[in-house]
Amino acid sequence: MPNARNLGSEQFVEELILTVRGRRVILAGDLAGVYGVDAKRLNEQVRRNSDRFPADFVFRLARDEFELLRARGTISADGRVALRSQNATLKRGQHVKYPPHAFTEHGAIMAAMVLSSPQAVSMSVYVVRAFSQMRERLAANAAILKRLAEIDGTLLRHDAALRDIYRKLLPLLQPPPDPPKRRIGFQTGDQ
Repeated sequence: MPNARNLGSEQFVEELILTVRGRRVILAGDLAGVYGVDAKRLNEQVRRNSDRFPADFVFRLARDEFELLRARGTISADGRVALRSQNATLKRGQHVKYPPHAFTEHGAIMAAMVLSSPQAVSMSVYVVRAFSQMRERLAANAAILKRLAEIDGTLLRHDAALRDIYRKLLPLLQPPPDPPKRRIGFQTGDQ
């Protein structure tokens, strides 16, 4: 994991944010790296201050969620987000005993407050900005999707109206039938 001091942007933090259970979260190992502490210390502070971390601030991934994220290559074997610049492998005999905690935006802010290290406090600004930018992009995408749905509905109504007009104009566009040929010769009124 790159040192949080040389991150310097919320873009890096934004890459660490995942969607789990319909929520935007950052995993404990990644949050600890951003805040410049060990994941063990972060988890220790969460346990000690459990009243500050309700279920909507932090939750532990279920084993199947953790395995699914690992199988997709979203997170590495040590429970951190797998970035291209990150080569995270566990040493022989090491394994993740428990699935990692997942911190929502509010949980990440609360973690910075309970850690109270200077780096955690300064990096919490980047974490908040990253979550905010993602929220703004999602809101903009939702507005665009709503407008596209309105346009689609309008086009469908216009398509039906144009189809109706075409059906009505089709007989007018057909060439007139050939006039009956006049027969040559003597004709009786019967024919």
